[in-house]
Amino acid sequence: MIFENKKKATLILADGTVFEGRAFGAEGCTVGEIVFTTAMTGYQETLTDPSYCGQIVTQTFPLIGNYGVNKTDPESNGSAVFGYIVREHCEEPSNFRCEGSLDEYLKSLGIVGIYDIDTRRLTKIIRESGVMNGAIVSGEFDKEKLLEEIRSYKVGVVVPKVSVREKEFYPAENPKFNVVLMDYGYKFNIRRELQKRGCNVTVMPYNASADEIKALSPDGIMLSNGPGDPQDNVEAINTLRELIPEKIPTFGICLGHQLLALANGAKTEKLKYGHRGGNQPVKDLALDKTFITSQNHGYAVIGESVPEAAGKVSHINGNDGTCEGVRYTNAPAFTVQFHPEACGGPHDTSYLFDEFIKLMGGNV
Repeated sequence: MIFENKKKATLILADGTVFEGRAFGAEGCTVGEIVFTTAMTGYQETLTDPSYCGQIVTQTFPLIGNYGVNKTDPESNGSAVFGYIVREHCEEPSNFRCEGSLDEYLKSLGIVGIYDIDTRRLTKIIRESGVMNGAIVSGEFDKEKLLEEIRSYKVGVVVPKVSVREKEFYPAENPKFNVVLMDYGYKFNIRRELQKRGCNVTVMPYNASADEIKALSPDGIMLSNGPGDPQDNVEAINTLRELIPEKIPTFGICLGHQLLALANGAKTEKLKYGHRGGNQPVKDLALDKTFITSQNHGYAVIGESVPEAAGKVSHINGNDGTCEGVRYTNAPAFTVQFHPEACGGPHDTSYLFDEFIKLMGGNV
């Protein structure tokens, strides 16, 4: 690829490491927590996943953007990603669903991007040192001043930034159940998976009270994915703690999994560099079977901390043995760390939505 007349961009890490590259997407300066995903496809879903709020995403797959973007694939309205890093982006995508290029898409979302850097080297640094703050800047900059900003950056409490402000209702074509979807930063396909199984879905803000939820008389509660440190969400944890005795069938994904664990007295921890990508092996202990899953999280439930009186670990990660799911005995509830609703895949664990329907008393 020829880079004449391409604007210079720089990636600088908190440890002072500098990568020189080229700018694409929006121009400017952005600071965030740098993470990497090993997903080979689904970059538009990645860019619109609210769980990335506050983070600069690195794609380890070397060529991104080859099939373009469209209006169907986004997982949220807009993007919460703070920046985007790729080795090479395709400037002339080709696909029957293509409605635009990745560069144009980033510009429309205001996402600052950089390409033509050694993403393999960057990933190795993160794997060795752990998740690290950094900045992407196009044009000239004061390195020392920027380093101060980078090193002082914290993702902070971000769920309020990605949750709906008021409840929203989405009907099913042939409704059988009414489900409350707690929005901690949910991906649209969670809602779609419920709707196609006959669930009317009421999306509720992250800070909805237990009384507001009970007033809807739901057949089930869905706890969504979302960004940030789960322990920061004190209000949501207290609400779930109040709902446990109500014995409402509950299914949690990602952050929802972590929040219900915390509400039951378990503990969470930050992982060195997290699990992000579409190739994570997870063993379902009850089925004695391993599935390939899509994941996007930097924190995990400490399996040993789940109280015996509350439930037990149901899934474990095949790579590092971390907790990937909990089945509860003190309430009709189960949760998983991975994404059974994942687009663009894998779809190996979509059976968990069927389990949720059965938990509510339905037949699949």
